Amino acid sequence: MKLTLGFSPCPNDTFIFDAMIHQKIDTEGLSFDVSYEDVETLNQKTFNEELDISKLSFHAYAYTIENYVLLDAGSALGFGVGPLLICKNKEILEATLKSREEDINLGLRVAIPGEYTTANFLLGLAFPKLQNKVLKVFSEIEPALLNNEVDLGLIIHENRFTYQDKGLIKVMDLGDFWEKETGCPIPLGGIVIRRNLSDEVKAKVNRVLKKSVEYAFKHPKSGIDFIRKHAQEMSEEVMYKHIGLYVNKYSIDLGEEGKQAVQVLFEKALSLNLIPSTKKSLFLDRTNIDELKNH
Repeated sequence: MKLTLGFSPCPNDTFIFDAMIHQKIDTEGLSFDVSYEDVETLNQKTFNEELDISKLSFHAYAYTIENYVLLDAGSALGFGVGPLLICKNKEILEATLKSREEDINLGLRVAIPGEYTTANFLLGLAFPKLQNKVLKVFSEIEPALLNNEVDLGLIIHENRFTYQDKGLIKVMDLGDFWEKETGCPIPLGGIVIRRNLSDEVKAKVNRVLKKSVEYAFKHPKSGIDFIRKHAQEMSEEVMYKHIGLYVNKYSIDLGEEGKQAVQVLFEKALSLNLIPSTKKSLFLDRTNIDELKNH
């Protein structure tokens, strides 16, 4: 059975999907037609129901939950992994913090990596007055700051390891903000699958993806050529720092702690009317997964 699959070209995604799409593990008769896109494009593709399986932001999941359900495997959650709000000079840093402390809108222009990214959701929680937002692909945000197109930038992925080399300054770690607010790991992105696929197929995909992540942990250099091919220009050291930041125990299985973090994110967003309400379950029916495990 062939399924359409979308994930980003970032090292954390290529790391976890390598074994699965290159048949390094038993895929139980599944094959995949793969699209490599930035996360906001993937969010839009799920809104349009273009993919059977996709990486997407947890913020975006709220808008596509009627048609997709979150897999237990493949998610990016953790402590110390959140997006960073950065700027070019200390004057902007001070102005940004002032706008938050005094609850005023200074009209600062902020580049964001997508309207429906979890990063943008967190920005809204921490800095509700930053409303002058400019949409950029995540790799274009630092150049926009350096060229004075914007005052602030919201960065994700490997950019958190390189922004200081360009003379840019951290305003706030929004992951740290979230952790202090909730005590939970920050849910950044997950892997969803169409709800209208059979329980057997959902169980199989979840199982195969889990095996792919486990294979990657056991053979971390197995996919190095694939990872390097799709990454931005970066050293191997930075690629593996990126992977170490976003791929962890929650990527193998959300577990109760991971599910609680996702639940808290949704409850907080609902309380602020930031996302639509739903009666759909956020998570796979674990009973069906367990029943089908050996079929």
